Amino acid sequence: MTDQEKINAEVQTKLALQDAKFNAFVDEMREFKTEMRDRDNQRAEDMREIRTSISNMQNRIDDMGKHVRNLSVTAMAAVGGMAVAVGAMIVTVIYSIFKS
Repeated sequence: MTDQEKINAEVQTKLALQDAKFNAFVDEMREFKTEMRDRDNQRAEDMREIRTSISNMQNRIDDMGKHVRNLSVTAMAAVGGMAVAVGAMIVTVIYSIFKS
């Protein structure tokens, strides 16, 4: 084997080694890209769930506000009714005092 053939064989070996390293690097980058895409998809799904949860909480708070408003109106009506009843009792007592 001549010197040139030895050099060619050595260069081909180094080239094959570099090619293998490059292919391994490309495979690793593809795997990394897939992992990142999976993470992004998971993050997007988590954000969707959080938005849905927040929307549900807002709806519940709105419903609670309606109930509080209804209870407030009911309480005001009850206080007004009691005022009318007390007023009627006072008028009745005063009327009975003057009638006797």
